[in-house]
Order: sequence, then C-alpha cells, then structure tokens
Amino acid sequence: MEDVLEVYHLPHDPGYPVVCMDESCKQMIGEVREPIPGKPGQPVRIDDEYIRNGVAEIFMEVEPLGGKRHVVVTEHRTRKDWAQQIKQMLDERYPDAIKVRLVMDNLNTHSIASLYETFEPKEARRLAERLEIHYTPKHGSWLNMAEIELSVLKGQCLDRRIPDMATMQTEVAAWEKDRNNSARKINWQFKTSDARIKLKRLYPSF
Repeated sequence: MEDVLEVYHLPHDPGYPVVCMDESCKQMIGEVREPIPGKPGQPVRIDDEYIRNGVAEIFMEVEPLGGKRHVVVTEHRTRKDWAQQIKQMLDERYPDAIKVRLVMDNLNTHSIASLYETFEPKEARRLAERLEIHYTPKHGSWLNMAEIELSVLKGQCLDRRIPDMATMQTEVAAWEKDRNNSARKINWQFKTSDARIKLKRLYPSF
C-alpha cells in the first residue's frame, strides 16, 4: 500500500509517467420495442423487456497528473488482450517515456509472463524493460485511481442501455475525447502518513 501511495506523490515526469490501469465490463442490452420519445410533461418511456447481447470488456488507463486517459472496449480480457494494451500504451501513447510507472491490481493476467505468452522473447523483454510495475494490495483496489475514471465513465456514458459493441466503442471514444480535451487531472490527497493512522489495523503487529 505504501509503495503505491509514494508513487502517487512523485512529481510529474514525462520520462517516468505514472499510469493507472484497471478493467471492468458492461453488459450490452438491446431493446425489444423502440422507446417512446419524451415530450413536454412526459419523459421517455422504455419497455422493461430487453435483449441480452453479451458483455463488453473495458480497459481503462489514466495518467492522473497528465490529465490523460485511454479506454478500449474489447470482446475479451485474456492475457494476450492485456499484453496488446501494454504494447500500444508504450509504443503509441508513451513512445518517449524511459519507463512507465504502472499501477494496477494483481489479476493473474497482469504480469510480465503475459508479454512472453503474446510476443517473441526479444519483443517481450523490450516491453518489460520499459515497465515499473506497482501492484495494489489484495482488497485494496480502491488505491487504483483508474477506478475513479471507470466510475466517471459509467456515470457519464454507460448509464443506459447500449445494444452492441460498435455503438459502445463509438460512445466511449467520444467520452474519452471530451474528457481528454478538458485535461481533467486527479488530485490524490491520501498519503502514507494518513494510512499509518487511519489504517493502522492493517499493519502487522509484533
């Protein structure tokens, strides 16, 4: 826990950006009957009956001090899906960074082994050398600032029925563009000194 908190209070450094990554999912739901548009004095009416169209997986990455985030909607979130996101992050979004300080949870797909499973050893090693991984502790996913962005995404964009993958990808891309244009940063206030007081029960006692 303290490791992650210390990383969050490092000054902004483009050569070593702090990036938080997390994953979630959203069920795709289609309408059985077209909603009746609203009119003065009457809200939109939506039928209770709906069609389940599967689940979309969401990869969220956010640079808290840079005010940047990137969201990808996919069909799966396997080891190879995660590895592809890492490669794109390093080569396309942070090509000039010496190392990316990556904060994420301990999900079994979130490991250097996933890079080796997906790419040739030389390429996997190249990517691994540009990562400085900081894992959030078990039951401590709230320490991952990407969860904040996922909550905003769900509240501003995914709080309604979305019928298919293409529509969801379009809507999420529009949200990402608007969010990035506003360059909204995350001002993390919880410090190691706070943790030692408020979460004293979690520390080992001798």
